Amino acid sequence: MQRSFQKHKPKLEGRGVLDIVSTDGPHSDWLGMPDYYIHTLTVGGEEYKYLTSNKDLEVNEGDTVVFRYKEQGADKRIDKRSLGIYIDPSQYNLS
Repeated sequence: MQRSFQKHKPKLEGRGVLDIVSTDGPHSDWLGMPDYYIHTLTVGGEEYKYLTSNKDLEVNEGDTVVFRYKEQGADKRIDKRSLGIYIDPSQYNLS
């Protein structure tokens, strides 16, 4: 029996200066579900949603950020644990 492996679309990648962060929450969809926050990040004029249990992000406005995301309807959702600060390799070991 041969298996048919579906080809998944590669994740979309985003990078740019974080212009604006707005936080909404806490939300709780059902009893027993931990509270979560919806962070709306504006990067390069585009809005992205990031859902997390943390009220505060580890990135700040003005940081250059990188992330993976997928489009769900009209929203662009950033994958969990993929949001981080961009490090320029040419500047990495300079003191």
